[in-house]
Amino acid sequence: MTKKLLRIGMIGYGFMGRAHSNAYAKVNHFFDLEYRPVLTAACARNAEAVQAFADTWGYASLETDWRKLIARPDVDAIDICVPNHLHREIAVAAAAAGKAILCEKPLAMNAQEGEEMCRAVEAAGVPNMVWYNYRRVPAVTLAKRIIDSGQLGKIFHYRANFLQDWTISADVPQGGGGLWRLDVAAAGSGVTGDLLAHCIDTAIWLNGGIRDVTAMTETFVKQRKHVETGKLEPVGIDDACAFLCHFQNGSLGLFESTRYARGHKALYTFEINGEHGSLRWDLHDLHRLEFFDHRDAGALRGWRSIHVTDHGGEHPYMNHWWVPGLQIGYEHSFVHQVADFLEGYAKGQPVAPTFRDALETQKVCDAVLASANQRRWENVV
Repeated sequence: MTKKLLRIGMIGYGFMGRAHSNAYAKVNHFFDLEYRPVLTAACARNAEAVQAFADTWGYASLETDWRKLIARPDVDAIDICVPNHLHREIAVAAAAAGKAILCEKPLAMNAQEGEEMCRAVEAAGVPNMVWYNYRRVPAVTLAKRIIDSGQLGKIFHYRANFLQDWTISADVPQGGGGLWRLDVAAAGSGVTGDLLAHCIDTAIWLNGGIRDVTAMTETFVKQRKHVETGKLEPVGIDDACAFLCHFQNGSLGLFESTRYARGHKALYTFEINGEHGSLRWDLHDLHRLEFFDHRDAGALRGWRSIHVTDHGGEHPYMNHWWVPGLQIGYEHSFVHQVADFLEGYAKGQPVAPTFRDALETQKVCDAVLASANQRRWENVV
């Protein structure tokens, strides 16, 4: 059967541009879908760099002005893989042009911008999705199924952390194409929007909304050289953040993120504790979901390690890959997200997390930063 085409216009060529392009290229090899994504055009200001990116990934053409890309009639969907401060303007323009939009996380610089983006896509009626890819790790999706089934019972605690160590040296500059995450003008925040946003999105998806927060942040290196000016400038982002929260279901939350944890490159873990059992997951061993069921016989009661690779529909997404027992990895979470988006696109149905879903995470991030600044509890509004 000849597949319908979804012609992709990619804005940006960095780490996420590569991850998304790889997903578009692979998805139809493993998923039987009505639509096939086509890498139609790549866009960035640096013509030489974007040409190299387009050649590597097989984009048919390139643009150096995102406005021209959005105006092209041969582009159906815009993928936004640029620094956070550019998300709002591009998304609003793409919605006005009637394009489907896939936007990198976090949704925006703040909830006010995010709300404007939500109104734009909803008024235009265009498909929209935000790339919170950890939802599509099979073990995490299985955790969602277990929680929704009620097997854990009433939930008491949720805790998560995301630890890195790559900015400890004061010699690391801020700004520019590679280090914009350290520049508050481009990123909006530091580890809160970059790392904790993933933890918050997963937590809301698994355990429901967050009611209020109390947080602390720290910037350990107060000044860094800016790549674009060459001058030593104040650092406005948070290097570390920890917060407590109340979920709407009455459970308590504990979250921590930092880029100053020696020995950790990308340690993302979560644990959820309920009256009957607990679950925990670690990105470093992403195929395993740890499960404890208090209702097991006493002599056998203990943590079990579930290797999430089985077929037959019991383990999410795994039917589409290799034989049971064989691993997939980080990149496949993006393939799964593209597959879900294309399925929803064909049916005219929204695919979570939509812009509106991602706005809830943005509101929590805003409350976290406000709480740390004011040193008080903040409601999530």
